[in-house]
Amino acid sequence: MVSQPGNHHRVARDTAEAGLMRLITVLAVILPLVALVQTLADSRDYSQPAAAIVVWLAVLGAGAWLVPRLRRGGLAARETAAAILIAVGAVAATGAVHQTHGAPGGIDLAILGTAWLLILIVMSHSARVWVPVALLIFAVQAVLLIRDGGLNPLSLSRLAAAGYIIATVLIAFAALRKTLDVHVGMAARQASLASRSAAEQAAAAAMQQERQSTLAVLEKEALPLLRGVADGTLDPAASSVQERCARHAAALRHSLTSGVPGGGELTAALEPALRDAAARGLPVTVQLIGDPGSPSPPVARAAVATVDAVLSALPPDQVTLTVLASGDDVEIYLTFGAPLPATPDLTRFGRNLPAAACWHTALSATATDGGYLEVSWRKGGAA
Repeated sequence: MVSQPGNHHRVARDTAEAGLMRLITVLAVILPLVALVQTLADSRDYSQPAAAIVVWLAVLGAGAWLVPRLRRGGLAARETAAAILIAVGAVAATGAVHQTHGAPGGIDLAILGTAWLLILIVMSHSARVWVPVALLIFAVQAVLLIRDGGLNPLSLSRLAAAGYIIATVLIAFAALRKTLDVHVGMAARQASLASRSAAEQAAAAAMQQERQSTLAVLEKEALPLLRGVADGTLDPAASSVQERCARHAAALRHSLTSGVPGGGELTAALEPALRDAAARGLPVTVQLIGDPGSPSPPVARAAVATVDAVLSALPPDQVTLTVLASGDDVEIYLTFGAPLPATPDLTRFGRNLPAAACWHTALSATATDGGYLEVSWRKGGAA
């Protein structure tokens, strides 16, 4: 399974949008209901109260259709057009049946009751779409207000109130949309850092375990060997003694230098990709922790291709490659601090490996900072 760089971003956005969608759903229910209740209470202010009631029932029903569409990624062009027609129609129809001698709040109530439709458009489109829509609603409202009361200070004040309602709602949710994007970016960055930190901590813990294991072996085997040489029971000139001493010295040197690799089939297979990366200004620091063994040719090819695909997509910067082997599991961590301009398709690597290989890749990055690549498999699983 491949975790693309947008994973953290999608999780953060889904979490942030869940609360916002609950708020919009509440508004889509409450505002038309308030308008409906107010229409029923002030039915004498309408020449045809039944028409006004039908309008608000239709607006309320539109919420059941449009709000779920917003949850799926925003309103499409057809749904946006429907939302505009419903909003304009509700304002126009309410104004048409509102009586001139009635209370002046009837037409203003239409603006408030349809505000959630404008919110849907704001959350789905840029200002190039919702600004003309807001001006259209305001123009319809202006015509109805002037028709209802004439051009006088009262009509102008009501028109200003309608404009204030529209502007307040749209500006507030447009700003909220920007705030949501910032919040999502920060949350995704935090999740990426947490994932990278967990990977580095796992590598450090495995390194410490490897050192302890190596030192325990040295204590059990190397110290008796040295004591034998010191007390004369072993001949230091003997080839077998020299071979054992050289082997233990190499193990001690490997442990004390944090397992910097000196060879191995896996690192040898990765060497061409690392040289190409260095030639492009992408130096790679390699750490080898444990013994990755001899991966089968299909696994080695998949691992090299995966690492090379990510290295090829990175801009010049310092990169760290950690090969971690613990028991039967082998893991590669490629951590980088620069943003990844393009996301390579990692699904094409390792797809033909058997299930016993337990092949797994995960790529996590942000649009502005670095990230990491994780590749893992099981020894002998693809043999």
